[in-house]
Amino acid sequence: MAHWSETSIFYHIYPLGCLGAPKQNDFTAKPVARLAEIEQWIPHFKQLHINALYLGPVFESTAHGYDTADYYQVDRRLGDNATLIKLVDVLHQNGMRVVLDGVFNHTGRNFSAFKDIQQNGIQSRYVDWFVDINFQQKSPFGDTFSYAGWNGNFDLIKLNLQNPEVSNYLLGAVDFWMREFKIDGVRLDAADCVGIPFLQKLYAHVKQVQPEFWLMGEIIHGNYAQYVDAGALDSVTNYECYKGLYSSHVDRNYFEIAYSLNRQFGENGIYRHFLPYSFVDNHDVNRLTSNLNNAKHVYPVYCLLFSMPGIPSIYYGSEWGIQGQRSSSDDSPLRPQITLEHLHKHVKDTDLANYIAQLSQIRLDSPALQLGDYHHILVKHEQFAFMRAYQTEQIVTVVNASQTSQAMQIPFYGNTANRGIDLISGTTLEIRKNALLIPDLKSNAGMIIKLVP
Repeated sequence: MAHWSETSIFYHIYPLGCLGAPKQNDFTAKPVARLAEIEQWIPHFKQLHINALYLGPVFESTAHGYDTADYYQVDRRLGDNATLIKLVDVLHQNGMRVVLDGVFNHTGRNFSAFKDIQQNGIQSRYVDWFVDINFQQKSPFGDTFSYAGWNGNFDLIKLNLQNPEVSNYLLGAVDFWMREFKIDGVRLDAADCVGIPFLQKLYAHVKQVQPEFWLMGEIIHGNYAQYVDAGALDSVTNYECYKGLYSSHVDRNYFEIAYSLNRQFGENGIYRHFLPYSFVDNHDVNRLTSNLNNAKHVYPVYCLLFSMPGIPSIYYGSEWGIQGQRSSSDDSPLRPQITLEHLHKHVKDTDLANYIAQLSQIRLDSPALQLGDYHHILVKHEQFAFMRAYQTEQIVTVVNASQTSQAMQIPFYGNTANRGIDLISGTTLEIRKNALLIPDLKSNAGMIIKLVP
């Protein structure tokens, strides 16, 4: 039986941005229940056929959420613990799973253990909670000691996860989230920096408490499978295909994404035994529309996202084609405030959102698209076709990124199907002489074709 994640379609919200929270936490203001606003989005989630929500950081932090100050308290800019308890309950009642961000590689400077070192110096019992604490020199912030900052960011203090006290503290936090908020999984921030030993300990712990609990790690480079094979994660962010999905269109070169998909999921694919987390944009990278040269390429991109192997995710607002481009020092354009009231008044073009909703429904109705094997069929610079097969169901995806319609013949050998039905348009297609005949594949479009006897 499939794990719930394998039949999920995720929606990803970065709450501090989406809900218009202040940029800085003063740690004195009364809680403002901004998280409750997400309940108003539930009808929209249902229109998109979303069945899982990934919420970016929600716990007390100094600024952007990845600088945690308190793992046991919801950020006052978003509400309090009762706000999150109610939100998760309402989402569950509406058939949606909930996954939260787990930021365990580092903390913010307002984390209590770090503040204790600031106050008590070398006498602090928390000196070994962090990496490379050194009382022989000052930090860039003027502390009487230095420490390891994550990726050169000294507002993010690297935790010493080899210290059993630290790892047990973090496992206790996840226990609290599972018990108090009833969440269904955790996305591990900077999982490649956290390291496999801690992830294995976390994995074994949560599975003992809740076998269906899901752990997904943010891994950008390297071999994703090593984390799954080691019993450290259930899934991993598919940054390789994220890049290929947009750059294959920018460069008019479907060979890039075709190579990645075949390498990952083909006959000898290295990731055939699990489903990575698939996306075209998120809170750390440019919006899809800001990466593409041709705005109409969003249609074949999303057609690929929803029909390739993986667990598809939509980043809030991208279903309306909004733009956002990061700078070297500012991620805020990727994380804007969005209110449904504003969208209803100002968004006139809902074609993309409707298209994504249709793709979402097609995927939910198709075991082959959710769980099927991947078979490469045809690739040209601006056309690409592959098959997904599961038990008796066979689905062929064909995309066209050129600016003109294309007549195509998709070769099949040893296939007993007599015709194909495009699940997007409803068009019936002939199969003759071991070839699926497509007389008119529109420009900047795709077909998801079910083969039938």
